[in-house]
Amino acid sequence: MSGDPAEHARFHGYVRALSQVADVDECDLVRTVLADPDHVMAQSAVIRHIDRTAERLGSDGGYLRWRERIAPVVQGDQGDELLRRRLQEWTLFKAILGENAWSGADLVDASNWLQLKVAERALTPRALATLAERGRTNRIRTTARARLNQPPG
Repeated sequence: MSGDPAEHARFHGYVRALSQVADVDECDLVRTVLADPDHVMAQSAVIRHIDRTAERLGSDGGYLRWRERIAPVVQGDQGDELLRRRLQEWTLFKAILGENAWSGADLVDASNWLQLKVAERALTPRALATLAERGRTNRIRTTARARLNQPPG
């Protein structure tokens, strides 16, 4: 990555390190990344890590155990609202996919990112109906409506 600005090199280094970090070292590494003076770049690297890890972990206890471990770091002094919200939205997404208890109001209040993800991937008619009626954007409503009207199978 010669010729890239320093923050690009740090970002790629952080993303690589976070993708390979052992569970026991993960919280310390996330704290280190969040302490970087380029807050936007650091935040982007941590969000990518949250997304990759949450995607990899199922809706079972593995995700919840990881969330319990990482949440204090993301919600601590170095964390911020975007990181907290992303973790919260992944928890809602996992609840919807796992057919666990979740609130329709939380889904309606969720970001475009989460609403579209649910509209594209959820199988539960309740989530799709909620988004077909009250999704934030036309794309979300249309996607949810189309999936809701698809025949099973």
